[in-house]
Amino acid sequence: MTNKETSQTPRFAYVGSRTTKERNARGVGITVYRYASETGACTLVQTLNDLVNPSFLTFDHSQSHLYCVHGDLSEVSSFAIDAKTGELTKLNTVGTQGKNPVHLSVDPTGKFLAVANYATGGFAIFPIQDDGSLGELAHLEPLPGEPGPHKVEQSSSHPHMIPFDPSGRFLVIPDKGLDGVFIYRVQQDNAKYGATQVGMVKAREGSGPRHVVFTPAGKNAYVVNELDSSVTGYAYDAEQGSLKPQEIISTLPSNFTGNSRAAAIVMAPSGRYLYVSNRGQDSVTTFAIEPSGALSAKSHTSSQGRKPRFMNLTPDGMRLFVANEESDTIVSFDIDQISGALAANGQVIKAGSPVCMIFKTI
Repeated sequence: MTNKETSQTPRFAYVGSRTTKERNARGVGITVYRYASETGACTLVQTLNDLVNPSFLTFDHSQSHLYCVHGDLSEVSSFAIDAKTGELTKLNTVGTQGKNPVHLSVDPTGKFLAVANYATGGFAIFPIQDDGSLGELAHLEPLPGEPGPHKVEQSSSHPHMIPFDPSGRFLVIPDKGLDGVFIYRVQQDNAKYGATQVGMVKAREGSGPRHVVFTPAGKNAYVVNELDSSVTGYAYDAEQGSLKPQEIISTLPSNFTGNSRAAAIVMAPSGRYLYVSNRGQDSVTTFAIEPSGALSAKSHTSSQGRKPRFMNLTPDGMRLFVANEESDTIVSFDIDQISGALAANGQVIKAGSPVCMIFKTI
């Protein structure tokens, strides 16, 4: 680590892509890049081209292992990471007991992995073995409720994300199909893992909750709603695991009349700015977060590509990388640390159908 680097300076980047003809995809699997923190340039290190739709990726807490879902299938895989080269070695693949896993996260103890099964409407939890591989299913949970009004997108439960809240005591699960956000209290006992529903807050009808982020203090949460291109702000009670709606704000300019769907949502490490991508308008909306938690839209910046499905901040908060799925590019933006404004810096990664990017700092 150089004098200018910190524990939040990225060293490697991992990109997941869609790969199947059914998705009209052009991706090759997972690609690994060495990241130059001074310039933001990414240099290809490794390509794993034998993976089907590795559409979402996450690390364990030590960043010594990587886990991916295989979208449209029913599997998740584990990998060991070489600390020096960043290269991946596959450990194993297990079935998710559901269809089309879309998101996954490691619990605070580092001993379990939670997976959202989008198509079949529920989630699964797997133990993480000492070597980082995944063990047999520990818990399987369907999500109950009435579908929303959209006949195609809301025919049943469709959980799109399954993060742990900042306290680590609750799973907070936006369900696009049921127009709601589920909250489950988790209990761990050695190799056993339980999850009990403690609440479900209804979203605006037909909005399609997709992803959620929390402020650094954990007192506010923001859910991006895919189907009506909006963000709902909530007050969050970490003791009870409860969400209280505060406001709903559009992610689109008031004069936009075309078709668009919101996708990714990320929070600046400072907790002062929120970024949301719009597929259709093909932009990134910058919101300022007031001390009260209220949002105000500051700008709409072109994603410089088509269908920005995913985006991620570097852990140091200096840059935003936007994955334009349909134009096969990941575009890098510098972030003004005072205003939160985005400026494309000329760094573009050519990647087929990119849908996820995460950064290794350790």
